Amino acid sequence: LPRRYTVAILAGIGVAMPAYLRFARSASQVSMSVEIFTLMPIPMPLLSRTPRLRPTPFSRRVEAAGATAYTIYNHMLLPSVFRSIEEDYAHLKSAVQLWDVSCERQVELVGPDAGRLLQMTTPRDISAMENDQCYYIPVVDEYGAMMNDPVVIRRGAERYWVSLADTDMLFYFKGLARGFGLDVVVFEPDVSPLAIQGPKADELAARVFGADVVETKFFRHKTVEVEGREMIVARSGWSRQGGFEVFVEGAEFGEPLWDRLMEAGQDLDVRAGGPNAVERIEGGLLSYGSDITMEHDPFEVGLGKFCHLERATACLGHQALLGKTSPRRQIRPVEIEGDALSPLVERWPLKSDFGQVVGQISSAARSPDFDANVAIAMVDADYWTPDTHLWADTPDGVRGVVVRGNFWI
Repeated sequence: LPRRYTVAILAGIGVAMPAYLRFARSASQVSMSVEIFTLMPIPMPLLSRTPRLRPTPFSRRVEAAGATAYTIYNHMLLPSVFRSIEEDYAHLKSAVQLWDVSCERQVELVGPDAGRLLQMTTPRDISAMENDQCYYIPVVDEYGAMMNDPVVIRRGAERYWVSLADTDMLFYFKGLARGFGLDVVVFEPDVSPLAIQGPKADELAARVFGADVVETKFFRHKTVEVEGREMIVARSGWSRQGGFEVFVEGAEFGEPLWDRLMEAGQDLDVRAGGPNAVERIEGGLLSYGSDITMEHDPFEVGLGKFCHLERATACLGHQALLGKTSPRRQIRPVEIEGDALSPLVERWPLKSDFGQVVGQISSAARSPDFDANVAIAMVDADYWTPDTHLWADTPDGVRGVVVRGNFWI
């Protein structure tokens, strides 16, 4: 085909294709593969690469490992599928994976007022936080609305890294610091997290970072030295399979670390992977932008235990949150009846037997291990009791829904 027609065909192909094809810079690079794409059942647009879409220190390794789908997170690529969602899911639960989660961008707060600035943003009391601790915190505005749910890494008495979910919080922290005249420097450091996740993560980490790293307690971190370079290794990660996150300070050290981990874990069946949609729903790991938005407060999304309203009075949302401690809706695990469903790209309404809208499903997937449609929903108080039967409007028609008392794992 002439090149102009090749480009037209490529504009309608799916995202599940080799990275070198999806990000080709000219039609001549991909014209030999046109017939492959015409067979794909669900056409999707290409992802255009520009300097606005930031690469990561691991991008070349991820593409070489065969990433077949990405999402965009904090203006960066986040690989989401390699072989298939199901195969990646099974491997995560049985072996060990490296995840390029550089998109969890850091906001560094350093200076005498660093702790004060951080406390202004969260109802979680940070006064007792130790220098080797990580805290999961709700970040709220003055109305108590959820703005982010980051993990904070304390690096010292006057130094914090705020490891972000998918919102532009750097500008918020800078604005507060300037507006309140705080003695603190706010910036984005050259720090890119690399996650090691799965039941064999401890063995792999011990081989590369030393046996002592395995003794790290949950949400604590250690400083390790790899080839003469210090790195922070935290016992954390966005899965229920266990593992670590390595905070690589300096982009130039990303590929050497990736290569060393891959080489050390060959007999452990180490592979490239990424946050798995099925596993995180099974485990009740919430996604900002999907399950949590600014329409919600911490109590509605199950983060009330991190709201220390009797102590964290410096939080800008403190007064507003005092009136929100008894939510009228809340996150619940729900199971959707029937066969596998189409992907959820817009929230699905939940209805009562009388057709009244009583909530919405924000995440859903088919679980191979539980042979069920697992889902996360925001449900009104009168309907969130376990075993309550509701109805969901899905792209595949109306489906029965059962509220669960607990997540699956």
